[in-house]
Amino acid sequence: MRVTESILRFQREFFEKGAAYLKPLILRDVADDIGMHESTVSRVTTNKYVHTPQGIYELKYFFNSGISRSDGEDLASEAVKLKIRQIIGSEDAKHPHSDQRIVELLGSQNIEIARRTVAKYREQLKILSSSKRRQVF
Repeated sequence: MRVTESILRFQREFFEKGAAYLKPLILRDVADDIGMHESTVSRVTTNKYVHTPQGIYELKYFFNSGISRSDGEDLASEAVKLKIRQIIGSEDAKHPHSDQRIVELLGSQNIEIARRTVAKYREQLKILSSSKRRQVF
C-alpha cells in the first residue's frame, strides 16, 4: 500500500492527465520516500497491477528512465514513445517520416533525443522503418 501511495505522489499528473505526463522514476526514489530497500520495492511491484482512470497498468510501468528536454525538465521514456507513436500516426502514408525527421520534430517540442534512440523506441513499439511504412497508391 505504501509503495502504491508513493507512486501516486510521484506520478500524480499521469493519473490526472494521461500517459504524456508520466515522469521519470526509479525504484530508489520510491524506496527513499517510504524508507524501504529498493529490492523490496522491486519485489512488491512485480506482477502487481493497478486500475487507474487511464486503464490497468503493472506497477513496474511507472518506473522508467528519462529523456532530457532543452527547457530543463525531464520527460519519461514512455511519454516519448507515445509522442513518437502520435507523430507516425499522423504522417503522410506516401511520405513517412525518417527516424532523423522524427528527431527534428521532437526537437521542435524541446525533446533532445538521438536518432538511434528513436529507432530503438520505434522497434519497441513494433513500428516499421519509414521505407517499410511507405504506401504507394
